Amino acid sequence: MTETTGKLYGLGIGPGDPELITLKAYRILQSVPVIAYPAMENGKVLARSIVADYLRPEQIEIPMPLPFSPTRSSQPYYDIAAEKIAAHLSEGRDVAVLCEGEPFLYGTFMYLFNRLSGKFTTEVVPGISSTMASASALGVPLTYRNDVLSIMPATLDAEVLRDRLAVADAAVIIKLGRHFAKVRDVLIELGQFDRALYIERATMPNQVIRAIADVDPAVVPYWALVMIPSQQKSVT
Repeated sequence: MTETTGKLYGLGIGPGDPELITLKAYRILQSVPVIAYPAMENGKVLARSIVADYLRPEQIEIPMPLPFSPTRSSQPYYDIAAEKIAAHLSEGRDVAVLCEGEPFLYGTFMYLFNRLSGKFTTEVVPGISSTMASASALGVPLTYRNDVLSIMPATLDAEVLRDRLAVADAAVIIKLGRHFAKVRDVLIELGQFDRALYIERATMPNQVIRAIADVDPAVVPYWALVMIPSQQKSVT
């Protein structure tokens, strides 16, 4: 870390609605010469699309292809991305890595942070997570007073999901995708199915809110979650 190296930003850009980007994130986007963002191998780039209207033509862009596959490790891809970002930082250019939601809540930026923060000055800018945005979009309070909130990925084994949900006052299950049927079965087993709320792509133009009983497991996207709100109805 020297005065001649650039600064690395982990930039939380919110759940999808461009108007939910913080003022600080906007200011940094307007000032950095380099931006980096995750890119799926099929060419879809959600993070960049969120901030597209805020970017400048002269900015250097670093797409970071990631496999998003259960059978392939993403770590070699992060190694490559870290090398590209480090090259710009070493030449004195600040780099903002775009991260949907909150960078330190299941965010892709964490893997770059682990590789680069010990070598370069780093700042993490928080963003609105999909969990919080979904509660607002659904119009349902998530927790009250002493409630304990559990946030868990749908990738957990059914037994682990069952144990966690059984003791949670309120819960959010993220990254549904191909795991929806497993989550649904666990909710039915625990008697929580009727409490559960389903939303996909919260705050995006193609947001979908649907009764969980009507969800087709074959078409559930990665950007979907199930929320089980607190059973308390009022605070005294």
